[in-house]
Amino acid sequence: MTHTVRTPIVVLISGSGSNMVALVKASRQQQWLRRFGAEVVAVISNRPEAGGLAKACDMGVATQVVDHQQHASREAFDAALQAAISQVGGQTPLLLLAGFMRILTPNFVQAYAGRMLNIHPSLLPAFPGLNTHQRAIDMGCRFAGATVHEVTAELDHGHIWGQAVVPIVPGDDGPALAARVLSQEHRIYVDAVTAWLQAHAV
Repeated sequence: MTHTVRTPIVVLISGSGSNMVALVKASRQQQWLRRFGAEVVAVISNRPEAGGLAKACDMGVATQVVDHQQHASREAFDAALQAAISQVGGQTPLLLLAGFMRILTPNFVQAYAGRMLNIHPSLLPAFPGLNTHQRAIDMGCRFAGATVHEVTAELDHGHIWGQAVVPIVPGDDGPALAARVLSQEHRIYVDAVTAWLQAHAV
């Protein structure tokens, strides 16, 4: 029996793509296509050297590169990115930002309002932005973590779909804490996308 893709999923990456790999594997194991009509149809990177592109190809997922360095402005890049997304995912895909290191323009965000999720390596609203793990350690926090949230025009805000809490232990540094948080990111991103699909099931 074949299943129609009602909700194409496009994953945006900039680096190694470990969260992307977890999402693609989960989409198949949890049978998102059969349950929700959802499938990861493409992975797009703003960096041609991103390691996640080869991983996506190995899993049989289509890939594209929209190199931000080839565009004169954020607006021009976002327009090219939107065109690429439309080509592979149509007009109403679910966008999953998985280590996508670009700040998107308000017009782009508005075009996918309510249909774009991001994973951020902190317990939002604490520590938006970069260097989250070291900042949490420097502030003397006892816990760190990760958050899956809807993308809005305000950086690292938007409705929260899931969080994971990770203890900060004596002797932790940024890389050690980041590695422990990353293992939880893979789990909560899958859970959050599943919850989003259930909430938007037709």
